[in-house]
Amino acid sequence: MAIVREVNPHFEDYLFNWDYKFYFLVGGYGSSKSYNTAFKLIIKLLEEKRTALVVREVYDTIRDSCFSLLEEIITEMGLEDVIKCKTSPMQIRFPNGSKIIFKGMDKPAKLKSINNVSIIWIEECSEVKYDGFKELLGRLRHPTLHLHMILTTNPVSKSNWCYKYFFIDSKNHFFVLDDKELYKNRIIIKNNTYYHHSIADDNLFLPKSYIDQLEDLKTHDKDLWRIARRGQFGINGLKVLPQFEHKSHYKVLDLMHNINNPLYKVGMDFGFETSYNALIRLCIDDKNKILYIYWEYYKNHMTDDNTAKEISEFKQTQELIRADAAEPKTIKYYKQEGFNMRAAKKFPGSRLQYTKKVKRFKKIICSDNCTNAIEELEELTYAVDKNGEIIEDEFNIDSHVLSAIWYALDGYEVSDLKEHKYNNEIYNKGKGVVKKATTDPYGRKGGTVF
Repeated sequence: MAIVREVNPHFEDYLFNWDYKFYFLVGGYGSSKSYNTAFKLIIKLLEEKRTALVVREVYDTIRDSCFSLLEEIITEMGLEDVIKCKTSPMQIRFPNGSKIIFKGMDKPAKLKSINNVSIIWIEECSEVKYDGFKELLGRLRHPTLHLHMILTTNPVSKSNWCYKYFFIDSKNHFFVLDDKELYKNRIIIKNNTYYHHSIADDNLFLPKSYIDQLEDLKTHDKDLWRIARRGQFGINGLKVLPQFEHKSHYKVLDLMHNINNPLYKVGMDFGFETSYNALIRLCIDDKNKILYIYWEYYKNHMTDDNTAKEISEFKQTQELIRADAAEPKTIKYYKQEGFNMRAAKKFPGSRLQYTKKVKRFKKIICSDNCTNAIEELEELTYAVDKNGEIIEDEFNIDSHVLSAIWYALDGYEVSDLKEHKYNNEIYNKGKGVVKKATTDPYGRKGGTVF
């Protein structure tokens, strides 16, 4: 069947390329990535007898998005008499026996009945959970045909699973591709994945007024402008800690070495299955209101006895660890094992008060060694309610590092002289005069020794 149709040049290679397993398309608003993916799918299913699965996170959103788009293209091509679009259940059938079926990840049980799917298109893949993505990979199977998965999305935070899977997961030291390289080259092939980046300018069928509207976002919402106009990953929302930055580990230690009367703090948040044990060492420059994060322990699926072994150095140093008061049994266990641990205060509104305390620091400087702290805090944004208003004690992720910092700062206030005296008494007790040195109170390079 001969089809003559004008297409956007930036998508021409993508439309007819079926050499790879994964096709990852990211782009700004109006770039036509979804339209061209729908067109690509129709062409392929006309050529070969296949079953394709189209997925979104919520099934009820498919009718007005993917299904409607496919139906529109079929009508534009004049094929509505030979390609049948059925709405109950949603399905598109081709004259050669090909078909497109539609499922939502909010009804995962219905995926179990799917067989011989050789193409999957995940629209707005960033909205699908990582476990859902893995489930779909298991459903992609056919005895003879090559398998393909297409993922389309607008850019989201770099903490989203799709960025970590297809680009960089710094927490797990996993690197595939720098997204900046994709923005520069536009199309890249790597690890059996076809990467494609697009913006509104690539869609020659868009009116100039639409592009001007996207450009105007820069004047009042730079984050949304970066996403919608430039099609680039990054923060979308109000940063919780805009003063956060990270430097090389030795630079952080050097800066800490120059602090007069540094205050050392330790905080711990507990976790096991989907949350983490986060243990953080902090150093406070109270005079200049700077918080340093210079050491971290961050693991899950760890029983208390195994964690105790891995952080046994704290038994020797007897550093005071302020920990999550919601876990009294865990705190009791660590005390029995010889750790100097106490529960941090929790009270109604404590999440908000602790967050405000952290925000009062003029700078928060993190060692590059603390990769989990960087990942959680650098792009931490406030959650919003249904009216788009920020919720001051809820965030886009459950930050275990921030919780550990909350607990570490329990008892510390910006100008609390009693707190300063208390800490100095602990460190100086029986030790003599404070001297500047290249190690901190516990023998680690970069602090003061007593």
